[in-house]
Amino acid sequence: MRTRLLCYALGMTLLVMALSQPHGLRAEIFSPKIENAVAAKLAQGETTRALIVLAEQADVSAADAMATKAQKGAYVFNTLRATAQRTQANVRALLTQRGIAHRAFYITNAIAVEKLDAATAAQIAGLANVARVANNPAVEFAAPVSTAPAAEAAAAVEWNLKKIGADKLWAKNIRGRGIVVANQDTGVQWDHPALVKKYRGYRKADGTTSHAYNWWDAIHSSISGSPNPCGYNAAAPCDDHGHGTHTMGTIVGGTRENQIGVAPRARWISCRNMDNGVGRPSTYLECFEFFLAPWDSDGNNPDPQRAPDVVSNSWGCPPSELCAADTLQTATENLRAAGIFVAVSAGNSGSTCGSVSDPPALYNAATTVGATNSADELASFSSRGPVTADGSARRKPDISAPGVNVRSSIPGGNYGRMSGTSMAAPHVAGAVALLWQAHPDWRGKISKTEKALFKTANPNVTAGNQVCGNTNQTMIPNNLFGWGRLNVWQAYQNAP
Repeated sequence: MRTRLLCYALGMTLLVMALSQPHGLRAEIFSPKIENAVAAKLAQGETTRALIVLAEQADVSAADAMATKAQKGAYVFNTLRATAQRTQANVRALLTQRGIAHRAFYITNAIAVEKLDAATAAQIAGLANVARVANNPAVEFAAPVSTAPAAEAAAAVEWNLKKIGADKLWAKNIRGRGIVVANQDTGVQWDHPALVKKYRGYRKADGTTSHAYNWWDAIHSSISGSPNPCGYNAAAPCDDHGHGTHTMGTIVGGTRENQIGVAPRARWISCRNMDNGVGRPSTYLECFEFFLAPWDSDGNNPDPQRAPDVVSNSWGCPPSELCAADTLQTATENLRAAGIFVAVSAGNSGSTCGSVSDPPALYNAATTVGATNSADELASFSSRGPVTADGSARRKPDISAPGVNVRSSIPGGNYGRMSGTSMAAPHVAGAVALLWQAHPDWRGKISKTEKALFKTANPNVTAGNQVCGNTNQTMIPNNLFGWGRLNVWQAYQNAP
């Protein structure tokens, strides 16, 4: 695994070598717009995957003043798509002329290229409307720190749900009804007994299903290099790993015998962004774009009115895998502008300070979630702030939630226990679904919802004597567990 510094040194060395050749690549690869990792590949005479980022990124700030989530979503979608269509035409025409496969995005104004060669890269970098030619590496997600099978629960409510007070809201018939949640992850076993009746594509009346607008597979070919049990371009939700089924179960899952989900009456949709646990910035962007305006099974006719209310993200895009700090920033900000709540796991790189370092956890636009155990102790693996990757010194995480020994659904119709901040973020996503059912006027109002969650979080989390970013466990909020451990019951009770 190369660090950014090593990649830079290698890239510059290869550039120098290329420049010394009789038929050197100087005119083709020497551009400040071409990132070093891309230039290093091109200097070896190879083609490479890349993200062409356009200079103009749409201004959607006007959405903040709009009254409803529907208005926000339509405005953001229309503005982003119009900007992309207007500014990408010359780049797309060039790629088409050269026969280079590509996928254009509008969630951020960028184009993913499959096999970029040096001559084309240089020509694209020379265009005034192109900001940079960025790396699009394969990125392995941070797997849960532990996993174990678990037996049937005999109708008991899981400890983590009681801990955050979800069961108290259920007693008031607040279970997330009318709210749509989503995850981009390793996929979902859609017909798992704990999930099938909550899938938006499932029609309870006749037992039929429709996957259009409810599922998208962003894995079109092998990324991991290993055979995939789901194949590629899967027409129906499928989980090639187990992680996504577990995280979705914590958001909405449940049967009479297995009460595992925070918001068991919410409906879910999903997008697979990883191949055997390995994704790319482009697959993450593709799923973000699907959530902004889900499309049909052929990838056509996007509709922002079918967007989810909440998106849970239990993965990261680390600098150690050459993923730049700002790679997913615009996409995350645009989802938030559209009134979609973005919950993100903090990462499993603790207990080191400054270990919240991966997109999208480091962004201000994301609600970043650390992990606690049943005794309200901060998990040793839970990543800490402050954020240093982008030079902001931003305080993170924002809040924490149960993430140790969490029981949820796994493929095969079974159940298992996992530990990781991946298990914590879905609790916040489910909590938002509960609050937005209880307070329909909050729907799409991210800052208002965050304020309610943060101000009512339990600050009595044990984190030892650690000091991160000049904050310790007695200073609320802090760079250890943020405002405290999620308490959705208190957020509901203390709503203004």
